[in-house]
Parts: sequence; structure tokens; C-alpha cells
Amino acid sequence: MGKVTGFKEYERRLYGYRPVEERLNDHKEFVLPLTDDELRIQGARCMDCGVPFCHSGCPLGNYIPDWNDLVYKGRWADALARLHATNNFPEVTGRICPAPCEASCVLNIHNNPVTIKQIEVSIIDHAFGAGLVKPQAPAKRTGKRVAVVGSGPAGLAAAQQLNRAGHSVTLFEKDDRIGGLMMYGIPDFKMEKTLVQRRVDLIEEEGVEMRAGTNVGVDIPVAELKEQFDAVCICIGSTVPRDLPVPGRELAGIHFAMEFLVPQNRRNWGDALAPEQDIMATGKRVAILGGGDTGSDCLGTSLRHGAKSIHQFELLPEPPRVRTDDNPWPQWPRVWRDSTSHQEGGERLFAVLTKSFSGHDGKVTRLHAVKVAWEQGPDGRPRMTEVPGSEFTLDVDLVLLAMGYLYPATAPFVKDLGLELDPRGNIRTDDRMATNVPGVFAAGDCHRGQSLVVWAISEGRRAAHNVDAYLMGESQLQYHV
Repeated sequence: MGKVTGFKEYERRLYGYRPVEERLNDHKEFVLPLTDDELRIQGARCMDCGVPFCHSGCPLGNYIPDWNDLVYKGRWADALARLHATNNFPEVTGRICPAPCEASCVLNIHNNPVTIKQIEVSIIDHAFGAGLVKPQAPAKRTGKRVAVVGSGPAGLAAAQQLNRAGHSVTLFEKDDRIGGLMMYGIPDFKMEKTLVQRRVDLIEEEGVEMRAGTNVGVDIPVAELKEQFDAVCICIGSTVPRDLPVPGRELAGIHFAMEFLVPQNRRNWGDALAPEQDIMATGKRVAILGGGDTGSDCLGTSLRHGAKSIHQFELLPEPPRVRTDDNPWPQWPRVWRDSTSHQEGGERLFAVLTKSFSGHDGKVTRLHAVKVAWEQGPDGRPRMTEVPGSEFTLDVDLVLLAMGYLYPATAPFVKDLGLELDPRGNIRTDDRMATNVPGVFAAGDCHRGQSLVVWAISEGRRAAHNVDAYLMGESQLQYHV
């Protein structure tokens, strides 16, 4: 372990940030990392518990006490090896994962948890800076060909693992760049896209064939896909956003979150945008519907655009500041959280239901809402009721719908392959992640529903194991159960 008494001697310390007034002038990352000596002290706080609950908190099963100890001892190369043993993209998870590992840290029972996420990203950033991350091409090829459809975290993880097992892997992506939501959707101020491209280049150097701008089922027929490949792994994500079917929804100026976030990623790349794609919040009164990470991303982006005002609405009630009795450790704490975007500006309102929109000349100008109350119904489930007399309106020029995602878009090949869907609209699989079509597997959000990046990587690794076993009879590829 780190230092035996470290958790008693040292306080949790997080990295700093560039000042708000400075970082709102650009779309770059604004974290100010700790020094190596400061990180060693944070690693010393890990107790190497008899039962390290951080393992169960992390869907990847990361060897967290191991690399905390190695950082404490200054053994950065060994820490990298332990980190990469379970996680293909720690530079991603270390930036955008909400860190369920820290929520389940044993120190979190009565103290501040170990800065697991901070140490994780520091290991990989240190490794890339020191030239320790090298391509790992397979020693020999199996002669088997695998197609991976979708290049988000699940697809990239599956492709990298299958390639390292010796299969010839082709990765198909309908967008013009590889990376899925990591490339298009997550703001650069949370994760600069050069980091994603750096990892994509590394995987390509290992031998994975990248085919961006290729829509499977359109640009390459399903029959051709099945003929050319011995197995197919589908990782197309959950991309159909939850809509708000209320009066006035058809007015101009009301957009899904990704219609707003993706163009900003493209601006940062220097891409030219069509007029209908060029959605800006500059000088506008913005309303964001949805209080999760995507809503927070819309908030931070709107602030950088120079919005006149921003209100973020959440349907659920305001969460408590501390755990309640029905939410004990090591469960994920359902408590108040401020993202870095919330710390930059805007106003948050909880327990608000949007009833309709109104406008002028076909453009939205006003949002009509009501406050709601939540109580436990007779069946034990939460029940929402409108608060009489609490109706209000808000002047708006831009409304962003950030209320989550329902299921994967019905790509042509899903129907052409004859894939079965579950009642929620996700691709149905068995416990081996195999679909009803022999040789076709599915992983990530298109299989389990909208979830975290760590779950996507975990599912990609698990799918790779099962595809490898399907092709070879057994597999040595590691994944977390």
C-alpha cells in the first residue's frame, strides 16, 4: 500500500483551475495539475483496504490500490502498466468519468476519498509526456477478420482488444472522424480532441483499419459485410434523444443538445458549417432542459459563446447536500453536485416542468412552465404533481433539450441483419453479448442503454473477449465481470 498512516496525515487535495474570467474566453481545458510530489502524497492516502470497494465501484475493475501505491513510490512506468491492464483509454475516463470509484472508496465513509480520478489521469498524461505509451501490435495474425461498427469508447476498445488478439479488425464510423461521442459531443474544455486523435492514431498504428465516413448498410451493404468478415461487433451507441412533445415544440430555436454541441466541436477543428448547423448562444436568452452532464456541457458552451442569460431546468427536486439514510455508502451518493460549468455562471432551477412554448414569426420567444412537487405514491414509486398557482414564463431565444437518450438510432443495417430489439429499443443480446444473428455481437450503449464511458469501455472489452472466443474456441483477453 502507500503510506500506512497516509490517510490520517494528509488531506485530499484536488487540482486547480484557470480563473473563470480567463477560461470563458476559449474552449481549451483549464485544469492546473498537481506536481509529482503532490500526487505522491495523494497516492499515500490509499489504505489498500482488505476489501477495496473502489474495485466494485468501477465497471472496469481498475487496479486502483496498485497504481496508487506505485505513484506514491514514484514508479510511473509500472503504474501505467497496471492502469492499462484494465482501461484502454484512461486519458478519457480520467477527464469525463464521474468517478464512481471515489464514491465507493472506504475513506468516503467518514472522510474525503482518495483522489483516484486525478491520479489516474496524471499517470496517463505523465506516460504520454515521457514517451512511455507505445503501439502494441500483435506478434502474429489469426487469419480471422472482424468488423466493428461504431467508433465510440465501446467500439474503439473492442477493436483494440480484438486486434491485439491477432484478428484483422476494420472499424467503421459513419462520421468523418473516428471517436464517436468522445470526438463529437463532449466539449473541448472537458477533453481536447487532440487527445482522442492521439489515441486513435496509436490504435491505427497497431494495425486496426479505420474507415471513417462509412455508413454500414448504405455505403457497404450488409450482405457484403457478412461475406467479408468472420464476426461483427456493433457499438453504435444510444443516439435517439428524448424529445419534449408539448405545444410550440415546432418553433425555430428549439434544438436537441447535440445539434448545439457537435457544431462547436467542429468549429474548434476549423470545419466549415452549413447555416442550419451554425447554432450559437451569443447574446441570447438560453434555457437548458435537463440537469445532467449534457445539460452542464450546454451551459459551459453557452457561457463561452457569450449568452445574455442562461437558465437550466431539472424536473427532479433539488438533491440534498449530504447522503440520506436510504442512500448509504458504498452506493452512488444522490447529493448536490456543481460541475465546473455551474461554477462559471447560469441559474439552476429544480422541480420544474415545461408545459409549452410560444413565439413570434415562427421563432420561440417564451417558455411556459410550472413548479412540481414529488412524493411517494401508494406503490412506493415517486409521484409528481403540479403545484397550483406556480405557473411562470421565461423569455427565451434558444432552448436546448438535454434530457437523455432513449435507444440507438435504427440504422439500416440493424433491420437488414434482422437483429432483435428489447422492449426499450436496444439491441438484444445473450450473456455472451451475442445477438440473435450468429457471429454478430453488440456492446455499449446500443446494448445496455445510455450509460457512462467506463461502462462503454468495459462492454467493449467484454465483447472482444466473447468475439475472440467465438472465433478461436477460447480467449485470453481480459475483461471485468
